[in-house]
Amino acid sequence: MKVLLKIVASIGSIISISFGIWHFFVPAIWNWYSYIDKTATELIIAVRAINIFFSLSLVLLGIANLIALFKTPRERFSLIVLLSVSVVLWATRFVLQIIYPQGSQNPLLQYGMLFIFLLVWSCFLILLILVLIRK
Repeated sequence: MKVLLKIVASIGSIISISFGIWHFFVPAIWNWYSYIDKTATELIIAVRAINIFFSLSLVLLGIANLIALFKTPRERFSLIVLLSVSVVLWATRFVLQIIYPQGSQNPLLQYGMLFIFLLVWSCFLILLILVLIRK
């Protein structure tokens, strides 16, 4: 059972970290700034800052989850807080993908993202429930 928990924890955390790293490159891949007027420099700076902050947050949260889940002895309260943050974050992303789908020009991309968001949310939700019911 402990091995299964470590696998679930690793899946959720590694996808979070990978998504964060990938998102550093999203503006260049999708040419974000071509949609913004070149004279709107403050907007370009704001979008860049938000993306960097978001990307870094995902990477750091994924790393923090791995550390909290794999270190011994585990600090139950810290683990509950970290997992709760991850559950809320990924539940929000999953719901937003349903309400305002991204990648809608390609159904494979749109539903692939939906599946990944559901998978990561499920991993963290399962872990949180197991931590909460274990004393």
